[in-house]
Amino acid sequence: MGSRAQNAGQAAVVDRRMMLTGAAALAATVAMTRHSTSSQTGRFRPRGTGGTSHAAFDRLLRRYVVPDGRGYNAVDYRRFRAEALPELRAYLDGLQAAVPSAFSRAEAHAYWINLYNAKTLEIVLDRYPVRSIRDINLGGSGLFGRGPWSKAVVEVEGTDLSLDDIEHEIVRPIFGDPLSHYGLNCASYSCPNLAGTAYTGSNVQALLAAGAAAYVNHPRGVAVEDRRITASKVYS
Repeated sequence: MGSRAQNAGQAAVVDRRMMLTGAAALAATVAMTRHSTSSQTGRFRPRGTGGTSHAAFDRLLRRYVVPDGRGYNAVDYRRFRAEALPELRAYLDGLQAAVPSAFSRAEAHAYWINLYNAKTLEIVLDRYPVRSIRDINLGGSGLFGRGPWSKAVVEVEGTDLSLDDIEHEIVRPIFGDPLSHYGLNCASYSCPNLAGTAYTGSNVQALLAAGAAAYVNHPRGVAVEDRRITASKVYS
């Protein structure tokens, strides 16, 4: 989770962005064709004008997300656990006390992405040091068969939810935005970056687009060498 990767030269990155930024959205669209008929989708559909503050999470991300200068954002889990785990838990408590169905669409989109990412961070920090998030077994089968994704870990508006529920039953079907995948971070090097700032209603679209461009222009997302393209399994 804290490993680093070499990026291509700046000129190559610029050229590849011109060719492939659209491919990121296209591939994610293909990956997001599954839609949910779960009652959770209707229950949490935003139908208001409200929102909530993510300033506390923004401060934590700015403090403990560490860009490596080559396109990958690492997390300083050791310092985070030692210094700020109670702050993260307080932020999560505030999110779970909120009513996202009363938010505006953009505020709700930001809320669910931040909730997913903050809870994922807490799960890893609780068990740090751990070799891989897949080694954290909270029970349940999950989309990937291992890891913490299928266990109910948060309660929102009186409903117990897993990380899989948030991604596949709420974010994907409600917002229908293929770029959402670049915001939901799985705490693994192979995933799109954990953003170094919190999502808000005003920045959610720009931040997702930036995350998509960063990932597709990094070798762990898409690599172009000897006239061959190697893409992440994210695009399967």
